[in-house]
Amino acid sequence: MAPPDTIAFRPTPGDPAPWFFAPTAANPRFNFASVAGRYVLLAFLGPATNPASAQAVRALREARAEGVFNDLNASAFAISMDPADAAEGGPRDQIPGLRVFLDRDGAVSERYGVLQREAKPLLYRPAAFLLDPLLRVIASAPLAQLPELIGLLRRLPPAGEHAGQEVPAPVLVLPRVLEPALCQALIDGYEANGGAESGFMVERDGRTIGALNPAHKRRRDADIEDPELQAALRARIARRIAPEMRKAFQFDPTRIERYIVACYDSAEGGHFRAHRDNTTPGTAHRRFAVTINLNDGFEGGELWFPEFGPRRYRPPPGGAVVFSCSLLHEATPVRAGRRYATLPFLYDDAAARLREANQGSLVEAAAAEV
Repeated sequence: MAPPDTIAFRPTPGDPAPWFFAPTAANPRFNFASVAGRYVLLAFLGPATNPASAQAVRALREARAEGVFNDLNASAFAISMDPADAAEGGPRDQIPGLRVFLDRDGAVSERYGVLQREAKPLLYRPAAFLLDPLLRVIASAPLAQLPELIGLLRRLPPAGEHAGQEVPAPVLVLPRVLEPALCQALIDGYEANGGAESGFMVERDGRTIGALNPAHKRRRDADIEDPELQAALRARIARRIAPEMRKAFQFDPTRIERYIVACYDSAEGGHFRAHRDNTTPGTAHRRFAVTINLNDGFEGGELWFPEFGPRRYRPPPGGAVVFSCSLLHEATPVRAGRRYATLPFLYDDAAARLREANQGSLVEAAAAEV
C-alpha cells in the first residue's frame, strides 16, 4: 500500500489527504504532514484571473479575522500555482491561521487531482478540501463553494473531539522498564560529562543533514558510552518492551539506534515541537521510538500526539512510552526542573537493509542552523 506522500488521486471523504513538501514565503520546504492535529482547509486557487480565486482569498481572510483559523483548532492554506498571485491583492501569509503554498510546478495540485496535465489544453479545476486532525478528508467542493466549507467548519466540534469521542493515541505505556538504580546511573553519567546541544534531521536536495533551531527543539544529549550500561538497556528492552511490542504491534525489534541520555532543562526552555521521526532518507528505517523517563520532580515535559487529541503522556521514572515513528508527536516545554530520558529507536532486519541503502544520503557534518 502506498504511503500518503505518494498517492496521486482526487481524495473524497474518508480518504487520507496526500502529504507533500512545498515552499511558503517563510519556509522553502514546508512539511504539510506537520500540521496534523487541527482542522485544515486547503484552497486550490487556480488562475489568478478566475473570479472564484479572489473571492476565496477574501473568504479566507474574513474567516481568519473572525478567529476561525487560529492554528490551534484550525488552519487554512491557499495553494497558488499562478505567479500572478504575487501581485497586490493576491494571497499572503497571515500568521497565525493562513499560509500560502507556492505550487509553481503544479506538483501539489496534480497530486490532489485538481490539475490534469494530460488534458489539452491543461485542465485545472479549482477546488477546496476540508480535512480532519488526522489529515483525512471531511468534505470537498469546487472553489466557488469555499464559504460553505467554512460554514461546515464552524459547526464542527473542537478538533480534539472530531471523532465524536476521545481517541487515545496508538501507543504503549509501560511502567517498570528500568529500575531506580539504573535510572540514577544513567543520570549520573550525564551529569559527569554534560550534554551537547541536540539537533534534528532534515532533508536538503536529497541529503539528510543535522540542523539546529532552538525555536523547534531545545535539548542537550550525552552519549551512553559505558558498554555495561548499553548492555543493561538492551536487556531491559528485550525482556520488558519487545514482548509487549509483539503483542500490540506484531513487530519484533532486533536493532537499536543510539544510546543517549537527553535532558530537557527548564532554564533553557527545553522542548521539541511536533515532528515525525522518519521523514528523511537517513531516518526512514526507524520503526518505533521509545521514551523512557529517568526522573520525576519536573513540571511540563509531557509527550503529546496532536493527531489524537489533547491527552498528554508522562510515564513514571523507569517507565516507557513506545510509538510508531510515523506518528506526529511533541515534547512539551519543561516549565520547572529538568527532565532526563533515554530515547532509543527500534527497528528490525528489513529496516536495517533500508538503513544501509540510505547511508549515502547522510551528510557527516556539524549541525547547521536553520
